Amino acid sequence: MKFFCLTLLIISGITVSRSERYEVVGAADTVFAVAGEDVILPCSVKPLMSVVNMRVEWNRSDLRGSLVHLYDDHEDRNTDQIQSYRGRTKLIHQELQRGDASLKLASVQVSDEGRYKCFIQSKSWFDDTTVDVKVEALGTPPVITVDGFDDSGGLHLQCESEGWYPEPVLEWLDSKGVSLSSETTETHRETDRFSVKHTITVHERDSTYHCRVKLRHHMLEALIISSSNMFDSWKAPVKLISVIVVVIVIAGIAGLLIAVLVHKNRDSKWLKHKKLMNVILDADTAHPSLNVSSDGKQVRDGNTRLERVDREEEQNDKFDKYLAVLGKEGFSSGCFYYEVQVKGQPVWDLGVARESTEKKGSSIMNLLKGYWIAGLRYEKYMYLSYNFYNSPEVLFSLRVKPQRVGVFVDYEKGQVSFYDVESSSHIYSYTDQSFDEKLYPFVSLGYDSNEISTPLIICDDY
Repeated sequence: MKFFCLTLLIISGITVSRSERYEVVGAADTVFAVAGEDVILPCSVKPLMSVVNMRVEWNRSDLRGSLVHLYDDHEDRNTDQIQSYRGRTKLIHQELQRGDASLKLASVQVSDEGRYKCFIQSKSWFDDTTVDVKVEALGTPPVITVDGFDDSGGLHLQCESEGWYPEPVLEWLDSKGVSLSSETTETHRETDRFSVKHTITVHERDSTYHCRVKLRHHMLEALIISSSNMFDSWKAPVKLISVIVVVIVIAGIAGLLIAVLVHKNRDSKWLKHKKLMNVILDADTAHPSLNVSSDGKQVRDGNTRLERVDREEEQNDKFDKYLAVLGKEGFSSGCFYYEVQVKGQPVWDLGVARESTEKKGSSIMNLLKGYWIAGLRYEKYMYLSYNFYNSPEVLFSLRVKPQRVGVFVDYEKGQVSFYDVESSSHIYSYTDQSFDEKLYPFVSLGYDSNEISTPLIICDDY
């Protein structure tokens, strides 16, 4: 009997010793995740010890019946997993050998926010740790609209954005970065997302106003310039009465005259200065789901989402998030011009890209590391981004969507201009840029997927 008790004491001592030696550790701070992206929830054994033969269980400690992922007896056993996590959790089995039981959670949802417990158990010991996860969902870029005038001619500017989580902060800033107070503030919650709308009244002409929507780790910004024309337009109804008769009288003659002048203007102002470039799209740079025609003149989304592969060498020169493709030929001097038919496509981006631009990841179009582009968003807003960090995206509404867009580049002057070819009108120009390496034509069908089968077509008939 004494021998039996002694044996139990020894075994107990060994168990205690082992449990004191090893511990399960997680994240030192809260883990922040972005809705729609993947996140790693850290969990490992210290000191390093293989957990291949152990039980690894991830739970939501803030929910009842909350199995997130279970690994036991050398395989995943997720029969009782919470429905919303099905197909989105993964342990890297090779890492288990090194004591790493971190959980990869794909396509993060707002509902994933909460407290997670990582529990690891062997035959002789067990321990757990908790990981707090906060989710942030980025909303739409803010849109600024002119919302009328007050009696003194003050300009009402309204800024709105939707699809955020948690509730974002919206603020107006003047050209000096001074915060402006809003006259009206509206916040709405729909399911798990927030929309915000703020209005201010400004009186200063030819000044820049910024609308900034931000969370703890993310920010989107738009700007508007209060030109003199905007302020003068509040008097427009009075002016219209005085000229309407004249317009009616000359309309019949002017219609033909204007059409001729516009055509001549396009020929003299654009064709005279542009170097026609035979743009051929380089399929070797295209996102894997894009279909580039054999002649390199058309591109469309193949509507096939591909599984990620580990053969990174084969994918190095391809875009992996944006449905984008570069032209085969670049240039480093002079001027060039190309046109793209965008008719029937509600989402597109066109422009030029620097030779050394990064093609990987989801943030390259926001940061614009060497991309000079214009594009269409939400079927009615033109989109611009500047070529420096933390600069705003600019959206402005269009009366008519372009059907064909021209891109003109003057390398020495540092200029990239965009034109609506059908209306012979100027859309926007980046000026005073610094080009120090080759530039390549850039064509994109947006981010991640494009359900419209209509191709973007490089035009050769100008």
